[in-house]
Amino acid sequence: MTTPPDQPIALCNSADLVDGGLAVPFDVQYAGQTCRAFAIRYQGLPHAYLNRCTHVAMEMDYQPDRFFDDTGHWLLCATHGAAYLPSTGQCAGGPCRGGLVKIALSESDGVVHWHTAYNLQPVEF
Repeated sequence: MTTPPDQPIALCNSADLVDGGLAVPFDVQYAGQTCRAFAIRYQGLPHAYLNRCTHVAMEMDYQPDRFFDDTGHWLLCATHGAAYLPSTGQCAGGPCRGGLVKIALSESDGVVHWHTAYNLQPVEF
């Protein structure tokens, strides 16, 4: 069953996302495959991406739910050192090929929601 595009799905409480802190992981169906995704907060705003480096399609976190470098200003791939801008997912350096796949988020009443798309659906059990 396909969820209509731009359907909001509750992800976490707003307080679960701290600027430059741990990510909140979640699973999605992307282009028919089950993939890990993650949400972070950067400069006060929540952002979410597929957990898939553009250099080699591998998960990026170097420890569970850790994507930020020590400064809290870059998302890093632990395997090859590709760096991405937290606000857009665009490649900022290293061996990346384009930007991360961004997942639309919204935040209201203390809850962060991710939004479906034609190629981004909730995982069905």
